[in-house]
Amino acid sequence: MTWFRSLLTASSSSIRSSIKPRTINPSPKSIFTSYSHFCSEPSSSRDKTQSPYTSNYSGLEPTKSNEKPRVVVLGTGWAACRLMKGINTDIYDVVCVSPRNHMVFTPLLASTCVGTLEFRSVAEPIGRIQPAISKAPGSYFFLASCKGIDADNHLIHCETVTDELETLHPWNFKVSYDKLVIASGAEASTFGIHGVKDHAIFLREVAHAQEIRRKLLLNLMLSDVPGITEEEKSRLLHCVVIGGGPTGVEFSGELSDFIIKDVHERYAHVKDYIHVTLIEANEILSSFDVRLRQYATKQLTKSGVRLVRGTVKDVQPQKIILNDGTEVPYGLLVWSTGVGPSSFVRSLQFPKSPGGRVGVDEWLRVPSVQDVFSIGDCSGFLESTGKPVLPALAQVAERQGKYLAALLNQVGKNGGGRANSARDMELGAPFVYKHLGSMATVGRYKALVDLRQSKEGKGLSLTGFVSWFIWRSAYLTRVVSWRNRFYVAVNWATTFVFGRDISRI
Repeated sequence: MTWFRSLLTASSSSIRSSIKPRTINPSPKSIFTSYSHFCSEPSSSRDKTQSPYTSNYSGLEPTKSNEKPRVVVLGTGWAACRLMKGINTDIYDVVCVSPRNHMVFTPLLASTCVGTLEFRSVAEPIGRIQPAISKAPGSYFFLASCKGIDADNHLIHCETVTDELETLHPWNFKVSYDKLVIASGAEASTFGIHGVKDHAIFLREVAHAQEIRRKLLLNLMLSDVPGITEEEKSRLLHCVVIGGGPTGVEFSGELSDFIIKDVHERYAHVKDYIHVTLIEANEILSSFDVRLRQYATKQLTKSGVRLVRGTVKDVQPQKIILNDGTEVPYGLLVWSTGVGPSSFVRSLQFPKSPGGRVGVDEWLRVPSVQDVFSIGDCSGFLESTGKPVLPALAQVAERQGKYLAALLNQVGKNGGGRANSARDMELGAPFVYKHLGSMATVGRYKALVDLRQSKEGKGLSLTGFVSWFIWRSAYLTRVVSWRNRFYVAVNWATTFVFGRDISRI
């Protein structure tokens, strides 16, 4: 076999000599170099001491005459997603910039915390909402946050999301736009109360619902461990909800249902210790009819939810302190007191509406600059329009997204899609919001339906099982994709037959 080994040696030597070593560039010129319309700033302007991931500053150049105009959308909430769904991709390229790559169907988010629904049922990928983002050569989704807007040059500055991982360095880039839509949403209001961000869990994202479910399951397990004192067991199993709006009430109702139907059956050793407290400074569901508020109070109390009127003064690791000095120990603290402008919105040098949102006119334009629009929870009518600031509701955001998509499509068809080309163009009818009513579930197959167009107006109000059926039917039809509608329907049927299961995190 000597001749065979000699043949192998000669062959391998020949192969090695024919292959040239490939040099790996440790600092690529740009992560976007596969696209001809991405650009980089000269290397002389870069900071040599920075990470290779931040030493370059790349981006999307302004669109050329042979390319479609570019609509840049900031955010993936209700307003942004409805806009992207309705935009005509034969006219525009769509670029979405957001730290979240999916839309959250927030009305059903509370149900995922206790296993009524699974998390995938309320999360809709952006690529399904607007397929062009995944397929069209000029449309993209960037997992990043917008850090600034240069309206004079039709440019936004962005930074990639690293999820606070030390192994990832943020990458700065810029995107030129023909039309910019600010739909970055709002953030939970803490009113500057100490300890809220450190110890409370908000209920706005899928990650928040996952954290609530994990914490709830962990406390149920820990409370059954030998040696735990009665006092500590009561604290671990005390779930406190701050805020009596629809989200806080619905979460309290879901949690009380879970306790009555599932904890009593599967966690019998601790069933007498777990309870829910809902704390609200004023009336719960203050935007609803008085009769509906009274019904909600009665149903929640009947379900075992303790209602407390008070204002939180301080939040500590294992207890909260109310303004009258009352100390309330907790094992799980959920904060749901409404929303306010985000730090990004506050940093923008645009006129603001009452409350600090980005100010817009009747056509949802930011009037001080060209080609910039704002919709959703981050926007509000300027005082000069004579219109009130609309509430931060999903139906408001969705209606604005639908209106603006139609407006931009019409502008594009009329030749105004390019930057600075629609300055004197007639935009048609302004945006008009008509309230369709409010709904909220309070548990035990009961819900509220308020069909009044305003708080002071008159209209139909329903309670009980019929309202609960309307609530479920309405939201099932509003889920974005048929796939998620199927998930929701199957989850509801499974829960009805077999009960909830929070053992899967």
